[in-house]
Amino acid sequence: MTIDAGRPLTGQPAVGPSPLGQPVIDSHGAPAGPPARAGRASFGRAALGRAGRAALLATGRTPVPDAIEPIVEAHRRHHPHADLTLLSRAYRTAEASHRGQLRKSGEPFITHPLAVTMILAQLGAGTTTLVASLLHDTVEDTEMTLAQVSAEFGPEVAYLVDGVTKLEKVDFGAAAEAETFRKMLVATGDDVRVMVIKLADRLHNMRTIRHMKPASRIRIAKVTRDVLIPLAERLGIQVLKVELEDIVFATLHPEEHARTRALVAAHEAEPDTVLQPFAQALTRQLAESGVAASVTVRARHCVSVHRFLLKRAAAAGPDGRPQGLRPADFGRLLVTVEENADCYAVLGELHTCWTPLPGEFKDFVAAPKFNLYQSLHTAVTLAGGEVAEVLVRTRQMHRVAEFGVVALGDPLVPGGQPGEPERADGADPARPGWLSRLLEWQQETPDPDTFWSALTADLSDDREITAVTEDGLTLQLPAGASCVDAAYLLGEETGHRCLGARVNGRLVALSTVLGDGDVVAVLTEQAGPGPGAEPSGPAPGWLECTRTPAARLAIERWLAEHPAGAREPAPEPAPAAGPPPGRPPGFPPAPVTARGERSPVAVPGRPGAPVRLARCCTPVPPDVVVGYEIRGGAFAVHRVGCPAGERLREAGRSPVVPDWVPGVCPPCGFRVTLEAQALNRPRLLADLTAVMSAEGIGIVSAAVEPPQDLQVRHTYTIELPTPGTLPLVMRAMLRVSGVYDVYRAGLPRLPPAGRGE
Repeated sequence: MTIDAGRPLTGQPAVGPSPLGQPVIDSHGAPAGPPARAGRASFGRAALGRAGRAALLATGRTPVPDAIEPIVEAHRRHHPHADLTLLSRAYRTAEASHRGQLRKSGEPFITHPLAVTMILAQLGAGTTTLVASLLHDTVEDTEMTLAQVSAEFGPEVAYLVDGVTKLEKVDFGAAAEAETFRKMLVATGDDVRVMVIKLADRLHNMRTIRHMKPASRIRIAKVTRDVLIPLAERLGIQVLKVELEDIVFATLHPEEHARTRALVAAHEAEPDTVLQPFAQALTRQLAESGVAASVTVRARHCVSVHRFLLKRAAAAGPDGRPQGLRPADFGRLLVTVEENADCYAVLGELHTCWTPLPGEFKDFVAAPKFNLYQSLHTAVTLAGGEVAEVLVRTRQMHRVAEFGVVALGDPLVPGGQPGEPERADGADPARPGWLSRLLEWQQETPDPDTFWSALTADLSDDREITAVTEDGLTLQLPAGASCVDAAYLLGEETGHRCLGARVNGRLVALSTVLGDGDVVAVLTEQAGPGPGAEPSGPAPGWLECTRTPAARLAIERWLAEHPAGAREPAPEPAPAAGPPPGRPPGFPPAPVTARGERSPVAVPGRPGAPVRLARCCTPVPPDVVVGYEIRGGAFAVHRVGCPAGERLREAGRSPVVPDWVPGVCPPCGFRVTLEAQALNRPRLLADLTAVMSAEGIGIVSAAVEPPQDLQVRHTYTIELPTPGTLPLVMRAMLRVSGVYDVYRAGLPRLPPAGRGE
């Protein structure tokens, strides 16, 4: 459907009549019929005015001003019981306020709010929305104040008018446009009708854009392309989005638009020998099967045809040359039925009687899109090799697909107005999920330039995906979002503590792009001791795989607050001088090692016996250890559970239970072997060795196994200056991006009750 409330522009796409038979209004505020065609009469404003007055008198209704009679007629088609008293008063107020003002085209200014209100009436907007639309420029362009609007028309209307009122450049300078959109989006968060009015306002301005200077046309068209069209898509208002796309295309790419329009015109001049016969055959087949349905051919709009043209040109045909458009590329079939079950009945007939194309079926009925869109999509092969696309939906789905949130009724009236459709389960037109996320991150971007760039980036992709956590929480993310985006969507603290992710049961890299329906689990580091323990934080490389502004802003803020190298290295241990604090009085002197050095382990009953810490399990205080006597009267000390120590026991060696000597450390430090499990990525080895060196330890050796299934294991043997350094090193390694487990080597792994020691 096309909302026709203005003239076709020179060099811009012609707008066809409304398929729903709704009245239209030209840029002067007068009703305008569809483009002149043979055999059809065109009625002037006077004729329609007389007809409108006669109709109102015949029904006993209070007459309304002539200028809004077409608006009233369109409005009553959707809201037959609407009270028009406030609407008439709003028109008289707007007309008096704008009297004497002219648009750049030289037309009276009142033609603009009339045209915008007509667009909204055709969409089916409520009376309050139409009242606010008539007044939407009064506060901005006249002497009328917001307080006056509130006093005369109520706070609800005043809120809508304020939401679409631009901020003054005198106050905000170059940031006025960005801050105006910020203000508008915040207002939309409370009442989605603010953005609906803005979209209708922009549509009429785009229809009359030829009166602007060339530089202004380009600037306005780009803002419309980057912000307004994505917003129309996210609100599901397809009829506005389609026309805005075509006008922007004509404005920014006039030559390509002219070529595409010429192709469309040439196709329309020829009889339809593909889609129309297919529609008739499908209608007969459904009637024979007892499925009540309406089958129509929907022509593609100009931008859609152009996209198909580019798609064909990029694909080589049987002769190896780029392909041109085929007759079926200019449109597709729309099948509308009454019940959801009928959609699948139509699909069954289609796939039984015609050959479906593999991979072209999409079920948006069972899983609606983020903008509430529902339809079955499929494509079948016709005789002669033509491929026809088919959409199947109920009449209610069709209304929502065309009018989006407007079709859901007034968001501030519980249950909507009489005769309005029921809302989809979980649908909240006053606060869609994407809007909630946008409102959250915009609070963190006071800088207008940063906000504007983040907004355009967030809106650049009009698709969203739904992921589910292993706990059953639903995550709505833009297409292309990664595991990092999912982590920060769960909360900034979760994102800062993120170590890795598991998608559909498999460990994946944090940069992995999520798909629709993926089950994701975010793996986080354990919280440090104390309530104020700071998380390890993100790595700079995470910015390369973020898609959502919220994640990007949180990461950039962390990196700015925690510059590289800011953390102080661990203090060097002071050499022991005498018995350390806490050593019991009379504790025997520390024994010596096999090389005559002071040993950190004492064997009961064997004072002075040489002791060697086993290299297989690398014991460190306060590990529970066991000793075995070996050749030369020395003792080898193993951690309890070490396989090598168990073999000594099995060989008949008698175990002893040695004690750690407090404060004694080998001259070269305690040697420990650590293993790190990680998701493979570039610079992982460099990052791990860097964080270990920052803790003041020496790395004796490092080994990296070949990666398997995106996972890799690193083994490091290090020397600790003190036993207390070990947990610090392990926590530092866990902070490295991609590392999801760090553990001591030498003992059999236990079930994952925790990370590290």
